[in-house]
Amino acid sequence: MEEKRVVITGTGVISPVGNGTEAFWAAIRSGRCGISRYEGLEGSPLAVRVAGAVRDFDPAAYGIPLKELRRNDRFCLFAQAAAAQAMGESALQSGTNIDPERLGVYIGTGIGGMQTFLEQSKVLFDEGADRISPLFIPKMIGNIAAGNIAIRYGAEGASLTTTAACASGTQAIGEAFRAIRYGFADAIIAGGTEATLNPLAFGGFASAHALTLAEDPLLASLPFDRRRAGFVMAEGAAVLVLEEYGHARKRGAAILAEICGYGNYSDAHHVTAPRPDGIGAARAMRDALSQAGFRPGEDLYINAHGTGTQLNDVTETAAIKLALGAEEAARASVSSTKSMTGHMIGAAGAVEALCCALALRDSVIPPTIGLTDPDPACDLDYTPLQARNRAITIAVSNSLGFGGHDASIALRRIDR
Repeated sequence: MEEKRVVITGTGVISPVGNGTEAFWAAIRSGRCGISRYEGLEGSPLAVRVAGAVRDFDPAAYGIPLKELRRNDRFCLFAQAAAAQAMGESALQSGTNIDPERLGVYIGTGIGGMQTFLEQSKVLFDEGADRISPLFIPKMIGNIAAGNIAIRYGAEGASLTTTAACASGTQAIGEAFRAIRYGFADAIIAGGTEATLNPLAFGGFASAHALTLAEDPLLASLPFDRRRAGFVMAEGAAVLVLEEYGHARKRGAAILAEICGYGNYSDAHHVTAPRPDGIGAARAMRDALSQAGFRPGEDLYINAHGTGTQLNDVTETAAIKLALGAEEAARASVSSTKSMTGHMIGAAGAVEALCCALALRDSVIPPTIGLTDPDPACDLDYTPLQARNRAITIAVSNSLGFGGHDASIALRRIDR
């Protein structure tokens, strides 16, 4: 089967550091922290105090009618807003410059409509089952973000929802890449979304000892730092329009970057802890880079999963060395943009793939802010504190999810 090239022709993002691709990227390049004290935790018996919350989100700005606000969970509104940006940028129109059945939608989410689940659970306990909203199921189910995007844009191709915890967005983009690469679609609206800043989620992650208890937002998300003590929960969405290269060229689309490889493995080790030797994550990276034609000596950027938990950062460092070898690992530029955004769960991989594409476009490595006391066990070049100029030709984005999900996407700079 002929392998086709896959490129990015549209982008959109809703995030704690900014909404819209260029506003988001300006914040990331400048090392702006989007983490803040979270009002929803004031007075809570939990010791958690910070989160990466989306600010200034106006659904109407993305063509979402007022009546739709009560019909959609926040996670779905985020996805629709990011998709509106991406589709506007790509200028794709179903039935005009792409056949409807050749346009698909792949959206990942770790949890789905959790706020709706909480609200209707309260109705159940306070008022009874016969008072539950008829909108409960279509607002809560994880696949509804992909479904609503498909409806809005007349995408009659495959509609797929990936749920792999923190690797959900990466899997959605990776599977979309494969579908286009092997001819099953001409374009796919792909990404991830999450909105779980609520007491149940905070309580669950806190009980699992996964969240930082830091009160200072600037000292909360500290990937690869000796002082790291857990991740920061965040919300948002990112969507990319992936398109077959010839299709994009034929219609004169602007191309941001090329997606060239995808690796997807399982640790088969533990429900929350990564496999200590990092073999699953290393296989995913190795596959993605091999498919992308990575050559020793190339200028490589790695957007690390980099959560700021004790186990993840040491394991991922080991996995990078295992995948590349010590010499190439030492040459690579690595960073964790979660130091600025917090951990957006199912949206994280999509947001970080977007960071890779923009890093390739602008020859800029985004920083790992807050990294002032490096852990000796994390001894790679993590681009501490400030962005750095580097003319990278290839980038890889890593995602490691609860349940042992390991996924990586490789991207290349496009030759304009």
